[in-house]
This record gives sequence, C-alpha cells and structure tokens, in this order.
Amino acid sequence: MPPERRNRTRPDRRAGARPDRKARMRPDDRAAGPGGPLQKAAPSFQRKSPARPRAAAAVVAAEEERRLRQRNRQTLEEDKPAVERCLEELVFGDVEDDEDALLRRLRGPRVQVQEDSGDSEVENEGKDNFPPQKKPVWLDEEDEDEEMVDMMNNRFRKDMMKNASENKLSKDELQKRLKEEFQHAMGGVPAWAETNKRKTSSDDESEEEEDDLLQRTGNFISTSTSLPKGILKMKHCQPANAERPTTARISSVQFHPRAQVVMVAGLDNAVSLFQVDGKTNPKIQSIYLEKFPIFKACFSANGEEVLATSTHSKVLYVYDMLAGKLIPVHQVRGLKEKIVRSFEVSPDGSFLLINGVAGYFHLLSMKTKELLGSMKINGRIAASTFSSDSKKVYASSGDGDVYVWDVNSRKCLNRFVDEGSLYGLSIATSRNGQYVACGSNCGVVNIYNQDSCLQEANPKPVKAIMNLVTGVTSLTFNPTTEILAIASEKMKEAVRLVHLPSCTVFSNFPVVKKKNISLVYTMDFSPRSGYFALGNEKGKALMYRLHHYSDF
Repeated sequence: MPPERRNRTRPDRRAGARPDRKARMRPDDRAAGPGGPLQKAAPSFQRKSPARPRAAAAVVAAEEERRLRQRNRQTLEEDKPAVERCLEELVFGDVEDDEDALLRRLRGPRVQVQEDSGDSEVENEGKDNFPPQKKPVWLDEEDEDEEMVDMMNNRFRKDMMKNASENKLSKDELQKRLKEEFQHAMGGVPAWAETNKRKTSSDDESEEEEDDLLQRTGNFISTSTSLPKGILKMKHCQPANAERPTTARISSVQFHPRAQVVMVAGLDNAVSLFQVDGKTNPKIQSIYLEKFPIFKACFSANGEEVLATSTHSKVLYVYDMLAGKLIPVHQVRGLKEKIVRSFEVSPDGSFLLINGVAGYFHLLSMKTKELLGSMKINGRIAASTFSSDSKKVYASSGDGDVYVWDVNSRKCLNRFVDEGSLYGLSIATSRNGQYVACGSNCGVVNIYNQDSCLQEANPKPVKAIMNLVTGVTSLTFNPTTEILAIASEKMKEAVRLVHLPSCTVFSNFPVVKKKNISLVYTMDFSPRSGYFALGNEKGKALMYRLHHYSDF
C-alpha cells in the first residue's frame, strides 16, 4: 500500500486523534530527517505485506528526481532576466509543471524528418504535383472483355502478321504492333511523341508561343520530312484532260517546271495545257498540229518552250509559249536521220539529245538547235538520259549494255552490263545524282549507285525490282528521289511505285479491283511531288494527289 494511503487510514485506529486531521505527506516531508512523518509511518509500512515494495520505491525515486529538477530550474531562473524568461515561454511553452510534454514536442519532428529523409527531392516534388488518383464513377462490364481483331480479312493488317498463327490479335496487341510499324517507318520515336522530354524554354517564352499560335489560322499539322514505306497516302483526282476528252492514246504527260500547269499530248495531233487544281483542271490552251500524231512532247528546262516530235516525221516543232508562235524545225544541218522521234532535254537546259538509228545519238544546242556532235554505241539505242548535272549521258543498248558518255568531250567513260538483261528498254537517273535505274524486256528493274556505274564493268545493283512480268517501258524518279515509278505498256495495270531507299513497292497502288489505269505509256511527277500523272491508251491523263507532299 502506498505511503499516502497508509497515512490516511492511521488516524482512525489511533485513540485521541482529531477527525479532521489528514496525514498527507508533501514531497519535502518524504525526504525529511529521522524526526519527520516518514519516520512515524515506518512501523505501519513494515507491518504491511511486502507485495509491491519495488513499485513503491520506483514512485519515491521518480518523485525525488522531479523535486530535484524543479529545484535546479528555480535556481537557474532566478539569475535570468524577465525578457529571456518570456522568450523561453513563447518558444517552449509553459513547461513548469509538465516537462515531459516538452520532450514529446521536441521528439516528434525528429521522427518525421527521419521518415521523410528517405525520399529524394524529385520524388517529393512529384508527390506534390500529382493529385491523388480518383476512382471511376462508372464501369462497363463489356470493356473488360478482351475483343479479338481479325488479321486475315484486312489486307493492311495482314502485313503486320509475324507468323501464320497470328490470325487474330487482341486490341492491345494490335495497338503495340501498329506502334512498332510506325516507329519502324519513322526511324524511331519522333520528338513530338516523347512524353518524358522536358521543356527547356521558360514560362514566359511558352506563353508567347501560345499567344502567337492563337493569333493566326491555318494548318498546323505537319508531316514527316521522310516518306514512310508500306502505304502511300494518295487521292484519285479528276483526270488532267477532263475538259478536253479524247479517245486517242496519250503519249506524253508532263508538269510545267515553274507553273501549276500540266501538258497532255497524244496521237490526236494536239498538245493541251491545263491548270492543275485537282478538281476541275480548267483548260488553258490547245495546239493542233495537222497530220502530226505526237510521239513525244516535252517542256524546256525553263518552261518557256514546248518541243514535239511525231511518229513518222523528221520535223521538230518548237512552240514558244511567251510569243505564242509555233516554229517548225524541218532540217538540222548535219543530221541525217529520216525520222526524229525519241529525244531528251538536259536538266540545265543547254542540250537536246536525239536518239537515232544504227546506234547513233546526236547532241544539239538547245538554244540554236544546231548539231554539236554525234556518238555511237554497239547495237541499237533503246533509251537514253542525262545525268542530274547534265555532264554525262547514259545510253541503254539493245544487247543489255549501258554506255556512259561525257557531254563536253563526247568520249565514252564506261561501259557496264545490266545484270540479267537481254536487251534494255528504259533508263532513268535520280535528280540527287545517287541512283541509275535500268528496265529490261523481262520486267526486271535494276537500281544501281551512280558511282559504281562510272567505275565498274559489272556493278551489282542495290536492288532488283521484280514486280512486273512484261518489258519495262517507262521509268521516272520523283524530284525528292523517294519514289521510283515503273510501268509496262504491254500489260494492263502494270504500274508500280517503289519506295526509296528501302526499294519496296507501295502496297496500295494500283488498286487492282478498280482497274481504271489500263495500259500506261507515260508518267511524270510535279516539281515538288504533290501530284503524280500517267497517260493510258484510252485517252485519259489520270492524276493523283500525294498527301505526303504539301506543295505542287
């Protein structure tokens, strides 16, 4: 029993004790000498059972420690000024009676700091920026069911199958496959798709950009600079010669090098010019050449003249577009050809190359139409073309060889064999000076590097295109050297567009089900590849809009 309770019960057992006197011990009395109240309670304490002597001793020790602390604090505070004591009360509170409360207050923040010290500054900043995730208000049970997508019945998805067992894919797997195809076509993840890319500009600069964006209107969606392979986004437009229909074969289709104009010429003895808008294509002018079925018509390099040859005449017609005059060139001095049909104009506009018979081809001045010189190869000439810098001439022969001539010296620089060709039918060079394409009678198109064609006798092609089965009669590179158009006039719908540099054919052209292309005799791209046109034997100059290119 504690000493306090023993002291309260003793007066009841004593004789002559006053009833209102309570023997309560103060903290100072417990430590009193041998004559204090603690000494009087000793007999009673000794008579009690020693069940809890240790607990009583602990209470006494705690009370004495508290009394000593209070005495020391009072001794220290006597020497402190009133201002300092007031400041301590504001900072630590009034802890005169409860010192343990102060210890708890000081110990609490330390624990909190230790818990938070494990997180980095970036993580703490992220926790502050991101709000807690909210639970969805409503859930659809059908959304949880995994729907399978059929891959076999869609010809665009069929190319994404890695094996025959993937005839059906879930939506998540299809989304991942489409993402892989897109990144493969783009050469990686584009910058606009990188979500973890931090902005380096300040807030003020971003606000100015937003203000500038909202102050003007227009098409803010831009496409990639490189043309992706696989599928070519294109639209079938109104035929270029819709306002002047004809049933005669179209022999030449060419876009003007500087204006948004297309020229259409055919066996109906007419050369027509049309304004290109993709909708109606209004006619500008038609030039009729009597008894002159046109074999080929071509713009000059500056676009000021139109040259035309016939199927059975040696006359070369030159139409001056600025003066509106038609000038016939009946005879070229030194030129002994009986029929002038196939010709090429140099890219710089300085030379005119005429293919003759018996292996001869002749170089004329474009300005004066005078003969500068003649060159000869073995066999017959099948096709010829200038290099992009107009310094060299590539001539394909009937025996499968290709000759490279220097224009200025008119000397043969190299002769190489077109791999697998029995005899050539067509040849073309890219405008960037990188590729040479050779078409043969077996339907194969070999694509070479120009450097190898100048140095090796048996160069290996970069790629052999074997998508045609009949003789390749037409080859055309687009101005950006990203597309090579190949066609054969021996078979209907025999036209393909080849992606460069992957050398793969676009799978969505031509649309075989429609069968509206028929036999292709001529092809051309607009100056900035925005349009692609081709002429067939039905008298239609079909035109397509290539959406990847924004300009004409």
